[in-house]
Amino acid sequence: MEIQKAGLYTQSGAQVPLQGVDVSGELLGGHARVRVRQRYRNTESKPVEAVYVFPLPSDATLTAFSMECAGRRVQGVLKEREEAFRTYDDAVTAGHGAALLDQERPNVFTAQVGNLLPNEETLVEVEFLQAIQVEEGCVRWALPTLVAPRYIPGASSGDRSAHGWANPTDRVPDADRITPPVGDARYGLTLDLLISLGREVVVESPSHKLDLSRSEGSTRVKLSQPHVSLDRDLVLSIRSPDTSMPLTTLVTHRKGEEPGTFALTVVPDLLGMASGPKRQEVVFVVDTSGSMDGESLPQAQGALRLCLRHLREGDRFNIIAFENSFRTFSPEPVTFTQKTLEQADRWVAALHASGGTELLQPMVAAVQAVPDGVVVLLTDGQVGNESEILNSVMGARKTARIYSFGIGTNVSDVLLKDMAKQTGGAVEFIHPGERIDDKVVAQFSRALAPRVTGVEVHFEGVEASELAPAEPPQLVDGTPWSLFGRYTTPGSGKLVLKGKSGAETFSLSIPVTFPTQSDRPAVEKLWAAERIRAWQDAALVGRRAQALKERIVQLALAHGIVTPYTSFVVVEERTAERRASGQPETRVVPVNAPAGWAMFGTAKQEEAEGGFDSLGASGGKAQRKRSTTGSFQAVPAKPVPARGAIGGARPAAPGAPPPPAPMAPAPAASMAPPAEARVSAVRKEAEAAKKKGGFLGGLFKDKVQPLAQPEPLMDSMSDEAESMDFMELSRDLPAAEAPMESAHGADGGVGLLETQLASGLWAGTGAGAEPVRQARATALALLELLRQGITSSHALHGAQVKKAVEALLALVPQLGGAPDVAEFALGVAWLVAAGPRTRGRIAQAAQPIAGLSARLENEVALRQHVDTLATR
Repeated sequence: MEIQKAGLYTQSGAQVPLQGVDVSGELLGGHARVRVRQRYRNTESKPVEAVYVFPLPSDATLTAFSMECAGRRVQGVLKEREEAFRTYDDAVTAGHGAALLDQERPNVFTAQVGNLLPNEETLVEVEFLQAIQVEEGCVRWALPTLVAPRYIPGASSGDRSAHGWANPTDRVPDADRITPPVGDARYGLTLDLLISLGREVVVESPSHKLDLSRSEGSTRVKLSQPHVSLDRDLVLSIRSPDTSMPLTTLVTHRKGEEPGTFALTVVPDLLGMASGPKRQEVVFVVDTSGSMDGESLPQAQGALRLCLRHLREGDRFNIIAFENSFRTFSPEPVTFTQKTLEQADRWVAALHASGGTELLQPMVAAVQAVPDGVVVLLTDGQVGNESEILNSVMGARKTARIYSFGIGTNVSDVLLKDMAKQTGGAVEFIHPGERIDDKVVAQFSRALAPRVTGVEVHFEGVEASELAPAEPPQLVDGTPWSLFGRYTTPGSGKLVLKGKSGAETFSLSIPVTFPTQSDRPAVEKLWAAERIRAWQDAALVGRRAQALKERIVQLALAHGIVTPYTSFVVVEERTAERRASGQPETRVVPVNAPAGWAMFGTAKQEEAEGGFDSLGASGGKAQRKRSTTGSFQAVPAKPVPARGAIGGARPAAPGAPPPPAPMAPAPAASMAPPAEARVSAVRKEAEAAKKKGGFLGGLFKDKVQPLAQPEPLMDSMSDEAESMDFMELSRDLPAAEAPMESAHGADGGVGLLETQLASGLWAGTGAGAEPVRQARATALALLELLRQGITSSHALHGAQVKKAVEALLALVPQLGGAPDVAEFALGVAWLVAAGPRTRGRIAQAAQPIAGLSARLENEVALRQHVDTLATR
C-alpha cells in the first residue's frame, strides 16, 4: 500500500511548512492597524526551521511581533538587529522555540521560525500601522502579497548570507536576501478587515472578489473565496456615496503631562490662484523588459497614449524605451504637435517586451534631457539596485520632478516612492483589474498641476517641535499634504503655510487645537516612523552617520518600531519532550509567480527538461546567478556559509526563476475604414470597438500602423487617414442612435477623449473652413462629455476639458462667418467650464452675439439652446 504524504512539497521533496496567511485589522479615521498572521505546521517527523520572505507596504510602521504555539502566546521584543539574531540563534541551538523578524528593504521582510515541532501548529503575527489619506473622496489601501522576482545587475561579490536564488553582487549586495524562490506556493490568503470611517462607505476591489457586511458606521470586508493565491496585491477602494468623505484633518495623542503628538493633513485647492501655465518639457520612460511581457506592456502603451494627449501644443517631449539597453523616439525633445503626436503613437505601438530591466542609464538620460522638466516613468519596478539608481538620478538632475506609474502585479514600490519624494513628484500604482486611464489621467494631472514651492511652516498661538518631515514638501493642488510633530503645551492657534506659486505669494492659515488629553496612541508611532524615515534619507557620512544611526535605534526602541537596525525576536522557553536537540533543517518557503507575468510561461517546460531547479525551496542541482549584464546564467552549485554577517540564515543552494519567454513580433493593426463608410458599417465597428475601450478609441487605435521595430521620427500619416472623423458620420443618425452616445456610456468618455487633437480640439470634416469644422466638432464632443457628467471640474478628466475650452476661446475670433457655430461653441464651453475666471472670459467673448449673454445667466435655457444648435 502506497502511503500518501501530507502537506505541500517543493520540487526536491521537502515539505512547505507555511499553511496560510490571515490578514485582519481596522481602517479608522486617520490610520490602518493591520495584523498579518502566518500559520505554520510541521508535517515532518523532525523539527525544522521555516524561512519566509514576504512584503509589507513600504510606508508601514511595524509595531508588534508575536508567536503562539501549544496554546501559549509569547510577545516579541525589539532589539538591535545583531543582538536580536544572537538571541534567536542561541535559543534555536538550545532547543527552544524562537522567531525572528528582519527588515531587508522598507517593503521586504524575513520571518525565521526555528524548531517547529512535528505535527504542531505555530502562529506568527506581525502588526503594523499605516497612515491612510483621502484623494478625490476615495481611500485607497493596498497590501502586497509576495516578493516578486526582480532584475539583479552586477557581478557576483561577497559571501551569501541568505537563501535567495540570486548571489550578492557589487551593485546589489543583499540580492540573496530579497530573492525568494518561486515554486509550489499553495498556501492561501484570508481577509477580515473592519472599515470604520464614521459614515457609510462603498468598498470595491479591482484585485479580488469581496464579501461585505454592514453595521451602523462600519463595514466588514472579507474575501468571497477563502485561501486565495498570494500572487497579486490586495487592493481596496473605499469611497463615500456622495464622493466627499471627510476625515479628521488633525489627529492628536497626549497622556498626562507627557508631550503630545499630532498629525495634520491638508488638501490644498490652488486652482483659484494659479497663474497661466508655462510650457512643459516632459520625457516619458517606458519599461520594455521581459518582465513587462503579458498584460503589463499593453497597459503601459495605453497609459503613454493618454499621457501624450494631456500635453498642450508647444510643450516639448521625448520617449525612452529600455530593457538591457535603451533607445529614444527622437535624439532631442521635440515640440508637441499633431504630427509628432501621430508619430509617437506609431513608435509606441511597435514596442515589444524582452531583455532585462536596466533602469539606471535611461533614467539618468531622462533627467539630463529635461533638467527642469518632468520625467514620467512607466515600469513594473522589479529591480534590485534601487539605491544605486536613486543616487545616480539625484546626482544627475537639477530640478526635474519624477512621476511614476507602477504597472502590473506586485510592483516593488520603494524606488518609485523614493524618486517621487526626493524630486517633489508622485507615484501611482496600477493593479490588474483597474482602469488604467483613470489612474494615468489623475497622475499626469498632478504632474502638470499648480503647486506651491519653498513651503515654510509657522505656528501662531501654539508651539510645535520635532516636525516630520523637517523640510516641508511642496503643496500640489488636490494632493494630500501631511505634517507630524510634538507639542508640550495644550492650546488653540493656527498653522500658517507660506510659499510661492509661480511668481505669486501663497499663504494658507489653518486653525489648530492641541488638547490636554487625547487617546490616539497610533499617532505617536506614526510620528516616530516619519521622523526615522527623514533621518534615513539624510546622506550623512563618518561619525555623524554613526550618531544618526544611534538616534534612529534609540527612537525605534522607545516606540517599538522595526528599522534596518532593529529587529523583533521572540523566544518560547521549552522543557522536557518539547525541547529539541540538534540543529533543525531549514525549509525556505517558496512564493508564487506573480499573476500576469508571461515570463513564467516556460517554467514547466524547462523544469521537465532539467534546465534548472527553480521551484525547489530547500536545495537543488544547480545554483543560478546573474551575469554582469543582469541575464541569468546556470552555474554549478557551490557551498554557502552557515551564517552571514547580516545574520540569521542557513541557506541551501537555491533555484532561480526562469528566463523571460521570447516575444513574438506585434501583429499589424488594420487601418480604419474610409470616411465615406456607410452608417451600417459604423454601427458594426462601434460594437467591435466597445471591446477595445470605446468606439472612438477603437477607431483611433486602428488608424495607427505599427512597425516591426521602433524608429526615429517618421513621416506624418496620410491625409486620407487623418480625415477619418466620427463627428461627420454621426450627423446622419438621429441623436438617440448616434454611436458616440451609445458606445461611450460604458467607458466614461475615455474613448472620446483619446481622439482629442494635440491642439485640444477635435477634428471636423465636411463643408466650411477648417476653424468652423473644428469648432463644431469640439463643441459636439464637449456636449457629449457633459451628458456623461464630465466637465472642467471632473477629478480625472477635467484637465482635458479645460484644454478644449481654452482652444475654443482661441478659435472663436476666426468664426466671424459662422455666428451659429460661435454661439454653439461658447454656449457649450460655458456649460462645461466651472472656474469663475474661465467663465468670465467666455462671457466677454459672448458679448457680440445677440441674446447669448442673457442665456448664460440661465443654464437650463442655455442647455436647451445648445441642444437645438447641435442638430443644425
